[in-house]
Amino acid sequence: MQQRSCAAAGLIALIVIVAMSLDSSAAAQTTPVQTAPTQTAPTQKGTAVSAHASGPFDVKITPQPADDKVGDPSVGRMSIDKQFHGDLEATSKGQMLAAMTEVKGSAGYVAIERVTGTLRTPGGVRTGSFALQHSGTLNRGAAQLSVTVIPDSGTGQLAGLAGKMTIVVSDGKHSYDFDYTLPDAP
Repeated sequence: MQQRSCAAAGLIALIVIVAMSLDSSAAAQTTPVQTAPTQTAPTQKGTAVSAHASGPFDVKITPQPADDKVGDPSVGRMSIDKQFHGDLEATSKGQMLAAMTEVKGSAGYVAIERVTGTLRTPGGVRTGSFALQHSGTLNRGAAQLSVTVIPDSGTGQLAGLAGKMTIVVSDGKHSYDFDYTLPDAP
């Protein structure tokens, strides 16, 4: 049973990743995943500065063994390890829960990851960490994804960080676009 749940978790992760990388048309080269609008948290000090960061990232998703004592074993559980490059030079670790349905092209996942590293901002490079919350659904092939900075999760020079991230998958490679606000005084 444990091997079947582990295999199902890997299959779910693969389906979610593949589904989110589906092109909306045969001619499309990149597929930005739609994100839900977010509200920015109040800043802690100084004036909030809006900015944009982007770059590639590498991701490793590893199925975790099912735990019959916690939840439904048909829900896949995975660990997430990422390496961000570009304006965000960081690593992240997190966990994902995912489920498929009997309807082809329908699935969902939630995830939390802690990102630690540096962010190149208009005022210079800032060091710290923050948490991202993912909520993704696939409705008969139509993907919707929201990746949001958890309010007040920023530490160090990233305290007060708020924003949302868009994940782009093109030719099997991952990249991010990150719209954020950050107080101008760390």
